[in-house]
Amino acid sequence: MSKPTNRHPQLRRGASVLALGLAMSVFAPHAFAQDSAPVADDAGEDEIVVTGYGASLQSAVNAKKTRDQIVESVSAEDIGKLPDASIAEAIARLPGLTSQRVSGRSNAISIRGFAPDFSTTLLNGREQTSTGDNRAVEYDQYPSEVVNQVLVYKTPMASIVGQGLSGTVDLRTIRPLDYGKRVFSIGGRGTWADLGKLNVGSKKYGYRVNGVFVDQFANDTLGIALSASYVDEPYQIQEFNAWGYAGGGTAASPVVIGGSKSYATSTQLTRLGLQGTVQWRPHPNFTSTFDAFYSDFSDDQIKRGIELPLGFEGSVGVNVTDVDSSGEFVFARAGTFTNVEGVVRNDVFERNAKLYSFGWNNKWEGDDGWNVTADISLSKTDRNELILESNAGTGRGAGVGARDTIGFTSDINGTVFSPTLNYGDYNLIKLTSPLGWGGNQTGVNGDRIQGGQDGYYNNRIIEDELWQYRVEVERELDGFLKSVQFGVNYTDRKKSLTPDEAFVGLVANTDGLTSVTIPEEFRRGTTNLSYLGLGPVVSYDPRDLLAAGIYRLVPNPYGDVVVKAYDVSEKLMTTYLQANIDQEMGSSALTGNIGVQAIFTDQNSNGASGSFIGTNPNGSPNIQGIPQRRSTDYLDVLPSLNLSLRTDSDFVIRLGLAREIIRPRLDDMRASLSYGTTIGDPGGIVCPAGRTCAVVRGDAGNPDLRPWRANAADLTFEKYFGGSGYVAVQLFYKQLKSYIYNQAIPFDFTGYPIQAPGNDSGDTDGDGFPNRDPLPIIVNYMGTINAPINGEGGKLYGAEFAATLPFSTFTSALDGFGLTGSASYTKTNIQPTPGAPSEDIPGYSKWVANGTAYFEKWGFNARASARYRSSFIGELSGFGGNRVRRRARAETIIDAQIGYDFQPGSALEGLSVFVQGQNLTDEPFVTDDPRDSRAVIDYQTYGRRFLAGASFKF
Repeated sequence: MSKPTNRHPQLRRGASVLALGLAMSVFAPHAFAQDSAPVADDAGEDEIVVTGYGASLQSAVNAKKTRDQIVESVSAEDIGKLPDASIAEAIARLPGLTSQRVSGRSNAISIRGFAPDFSTTLLNGREQTSTGDNRAVEYDQYPSEVVNQVLVYKTPMASIVGQGLSGTVDLRTIRPLDYGKRVFSIGGRGTWADLGKLNVGSKKYGYRVNGVFVDQFANDTLGIALSASYVDEPYQIQEFNAWGYAGGGTAASPVVIGGSKSYATSTQLTRLGLQGTVQWRPHPNFTSTFDAFYSDFSDDQIKRGIELPLGFEGSVGVNVTDVDSSGEFVFARAGTFTNVEGVVRNDVFERNAKLYSFGWNNKWEGDDGWNVTADISLSKTDRNELILESNAGTGRGAGVGARDTIGFTSDINGTVFSPTLNYGDYNLIKLTSPLGWGGNQTGVNGDRIQGGQDGYYNNRIIEDELWQYRVEVERELDGFLKSVQFGVNYTDRKKSLTPDEAFVGLVANTDGLTSVTIPEEFRRGTTNLSYLGLGPVVSYDPRDLLAAGIYRLVPNPYGDVVVKAYDVSEKLMTTYLQANIDQEMGSSALTGNIGVQAIFTDQNSNGASGSFIGTNPNGSPNIQGIPQRRSTDYLDVLPSLNLSLRTDSDFVIRLGLAREIIRPRLDDMRASLSYGTTIGDPGGIVCPAGRTCAVVRGDAGNPDLRPWRANAADLTFEKYFGGSGYVAVQLFYKQLKSYIYNQAIPFDFTGYPIQAPGNDSGDTDGDGFPNRDPLPIIVNYMGTINAPINGEGGKLYGAEFAATLPFSTFTSALDGFGLTGSASYTKTNIQPTPGAPSEDIPGYSKWVANGTAYFEKWGFNARASARYRSSFIGELSGFGGNRVRRRARAETIIDAQIGYDFQPGSALEGLSVFVQGQNLTDEPFVTDDPRDSRAVIDYQTYGRRFLAGASFKF
């Protein structure tokens, strides 16, 4: 039978404007080509050529208009050139999407009020491993120069495998045969951060270079596309961080900062990104495509600052001289702390990740209406994160060295201090453990550190591997059903964490307690903390001290380290059936699809239970590690419906109904358990008079977790202006039928090795360490563990307004001017903890808005963008890489760009030059204590960034 033709020419109008320079965007098919691309109008019609940012917007409008799902997209302005320097920044400008900045960069995306964990990311239609601890992709791994188009699916479709609950992001690269011509493009840009160099050895200038080559050979049956990008850029951060706030909030006991751990942080980001595609079409009906992507990413941070124990430290005195009584609490605005023992910190955070992605796709499109596709892919990430902490101060142990009197002023921008000690004096500040934190420690082999730790070494080794195999058969039909697709996909994923942790001690401290003057050859001058009022601070690199043998590592064998190790595997068999609809209804057309996925899941986890149960003869801790393996399997059936009613007046009404899931966090599925006794808590038993009782409590993962599940409905109304502009109202509703939260659940520890709680009875054996004598207590083995479990969720709903309006649509006098943007309102009623009041989930902002005004004509282009999100629960990295959630303030980010493209016929034809400014208002990232917005937890300033560059295409 012959292949049906497109019966709706109105769907094709406007595509001709994309013919030059944009074909690679419009015709870059999904790995399974389930979304048809717009087709050029018949030859002979007048052709309007649109390039640059306007062409990018037109491509996005056509992508939204022609698909049956609710889709947002961003396409390259030209080959190898997305509108933003970062993929995450480009995506964050789409309706209903936003991002959270980490170290001054946007690298994680929230869709419709859900945290990044609720969405998934594909590369050319294939699932990807992540460089984070969970499934969410961190977008700074993907150079914008090697990605040609990004599609964000807000509604599911049965034939897309690996979909998220809030949405699915599909990064697409060039298909050389569909691009259809030879091109070579090179570009580069320099960057400058106006905060300057915050640390000795850091940089304020950076650069990035890129190149793209596309060509076709052998009578256009063989195509090659190669892309490369290299980035070497610094990021500078001025950080204020409060431990929290002490005090009862009364006039007699005002709320006062409890402690501070603030840094001047310098980051050097380097990344090599390589992408290649070979496309072979030996027969008009058969196409074979091989994709490869490689990213070598390094994030090297040095953090220098001072940690100040203040209101939480019992030995510290405070005299409050000014208070603010206007809020719910009486808040200390100014005063003086006495007897402060500051800890000078020189910490290193090294993050290295290598990401590999390969895919091979083969597709046969038969003349008889039968199409067959086979695909195999591999995504692999090897990641290493090192956190090396180093302490210095005026003497080893509490109350030993010089103590400081520090004045303070606190407001909505954090706290500024006025010390009396000079923390930049190398004769005063020495390598030591100023407060004896951690106490005496003994490693596995009896190696000891006395008088507190001089630092800590935490190396996290993560491996993530995902194989995917897929076969699909499609039958094209005539009539109401355009085609039917049936497919089978098998996914095999494994992720593991191996912790390598150690106490850092001074070699000179082996035979006695001491502090060590920082050798001159390792001194790096001083770091200026004047933005905190703290002045200079001694500076060095602890890696140098470790390599020189001044520091030594004593491996940490305790149970809290043992149980961090895990490996999780998932085997998913996904089958799907989808019918595609295409039916004329008078002057209108009904298109869409109806389908169902069945996902058979087999998940397994290996881990260990661990607890401190005593001391070995050499004095080292005796840690009981019991290997554990858990597995479970379950089935999810996910129906979906997408309908689009298209009128001849360019109105489109869409309806989406679906069951959606996102699988649990991988680290939540670990088969690990740490536990210990809590003295004085009988745990529900009656404790006899005169006796001491204790209960066993623990923390664990849950290998039996099921996914988050939701029923979703979407309804949109869209009006298009040809292929150049549109306005839309999008309504959505999600009912979470399942939610994952942490709860203390009963657990019987009978049979588990438990150490009897004891008292330190002093050093009776003369080894310099106190003995531990057991207490005569009663242990209640019927305790609890805090673990993630499945429960009911709640609902989330909202509305989005979006528009792209070239002003030439209304009057030729404004040709070249335009506006694109959106505003989203989201309401949530979710109870993460059963029985507790509803609260905001991570990533949720009630309001999200963005807009870009632009002018583009005669080769000149200029645009200014604003991106706003209201207050939200942000996720930060805490000690040891643990997740920390805090309430972040609303923020508005302003960016701008001007440039010039040399026109055809000029001597510099093909050359484009531009200047960009990012975060022009120097918007900080701020989190507050939930009790009072005056009590600032984090205040991070990233400064403004300026970029100047050029690209040349020939």
